[in-house]
Amino acid sequence: MFRKLIKARQDKGITLVELAVAILILTIGTIGALQAVDQSQRNIGAETPRLLARLVARNHVEQLQLLGPDAQIPTQVQMGPYEFTISVDRQTTAGGLVEARVTARSSNGEGAQLVTYLSRRTGP
Repeated sequence: MFRKLIKARQDKGITLVELAVAILILTIGTIGALQAVDQSQRNIGAETPRLLARLVARNHVEQLQLLGPDAQIPTQVQMGPYEFTISVDRQTTAGGLVEARVTARSSNGEGAQLVTYLSRRTGP
């Protein structure tokens, strides 16, 4: 008779403790998934200023290629909602080329850097 009571009790379903453990495990898994989604959104959002900085730097490099390595080009550029500051470090190489290192940095600190080699023009 005692065995029948134990068997009948085991077949009724899950206990309150088992339910609490299952809810705890599901909660931990859900919190982990939500944190991963939140981190992904932050990473995607942070890519926008870096992408725009690369575009600004590339545009500046193209202007240097067209106008020459000593051209005076504006150092402040507005691209989308961001203001970019551009700096150019120039060094002459042993081969007579000019190495121009163009850095574009947004007001929030995100930036990009490109290096190009330019020839010195001797005449028009």
